[in-house]
Amino acid sequence: MSNTFRLDVAYKKHRLDFRFDAGTSRGVLKSKDTYFVSVGKEGEESVKGWGEAGPLPKLSIDDILDFEEILNAYVGKLKNEEFKWSQEGILDFCHSFVSDEHPSIRFAFETALLDLFHGGKKQILENAFYSENQSIDINGLIWMGDVNFMLQQIEEKLKAGFSCIKMKIGAIDFEQELSLLAHIRKNFSADEITLRVDANGSFSPSDALTKLDRLAKFDLHSIEQPIKAGQTESMAELCEQSPLDIALDEELIGVGKSSDRKRLLEIIRPPYIILKPTLVGGIKDTKEWIALAEELGIGWWMTSALESNIGLNAISQLTSSYNTTLPQGLGTGQLYHNNIASPLEVKEGKIFYNPEIAWDKA
Repeated sequence: MSNTFRLDVAYKKHRLDFRFDAGTSRGVLKSKDTYFVSVGKEGEESVKGWGEAGPLPKLSIDDILDFEEILNAYVGKLKNEEFKWSQEGILDFCHSFVSDEHPSIRFAFETALLDLFHGGKKQILENAFYSENQSIDINGLIWMGDVNFMLQQIEEKLKAGFSCIKMKIGAIDFEQELSLLAHIRKNFSADEITLRVDANGSFSPSDALTKLDRLAKFDLHSIEQPIKAGQTESMAELCEQSPLDIALDEELIGVGKSSDRKRLLEIIRPPYIILKPTLVGGIKDTKEWIALAEELGIGWWMTSALESNIGLNAISQLTSSYNTTLPQGLGTGQLYHNNIASPLEVKEGKIFYNPEIAWDKA
């Protein structure tokens, strides 16, 4: 059954302000612009679905100067479109309607239409996270900064009950980063605290293996993207030789064709891939990456890409629709002074959907 109604579609820009200077290997973030997309049936103002298009600065392929102009054009076209009014019909439509070059817009439309399809209740998919209060294990994220700031974050995450910590590395002196990892391991064994590190491509192919050898001494779970994306052969060699499991992250961005995705995974054969729907093409494309990874025996986990709680809610529900065993990267909802108030809560290293807490208006 196709939709037999016209859509009322709109968007608005929102600047998210960080609670602190968020350091990455690509620079320091103080704020982040995002765009909330609302979709309703024309004439039915009370029920709306919401999605979020939030390109990640200096990383998303749709982090472009004319992004808002492009989003506005898509919004105008969507009002008159007809498509199969079902979960799969919506995902298929969004995949063909929005170009691979605009993954965050595709994710926003998928989320908003699926929310509307389920009655405008912020339910995106059938999942136990939303409907059964099922929690998802998450990692605690340690942002780059000086040694004291990073150490403070580590201690806060441990006190908050996280059993998995992810530390961004590559911005300060490598020896100092090693000393921080040594500090954690001095007090907590690998059985007590799982440690992940994210290099964001900061190592060079010539020194990566040496650094991986030194990092492996701290019983780390994995390292994300040790070298910059696009060096396929070098990454394949690293995955084969590294004493530490490697997870691909930025490597997946901009790979839009199914055949190219499969070829990339077959050549590199990483132990893990990390999936950010905003960056890799949305919900349907994330599902495809998961299917390809599982076919090849590659592990995966989901990570948010600094979205507000609108996007984080959708990613959490997508995650919950799978039987995950690894901690996920879904702890970014508390980063902002002015996030959208929501039922999402983080306690003891887990994220929950608390139906007793109401959503604020986007």
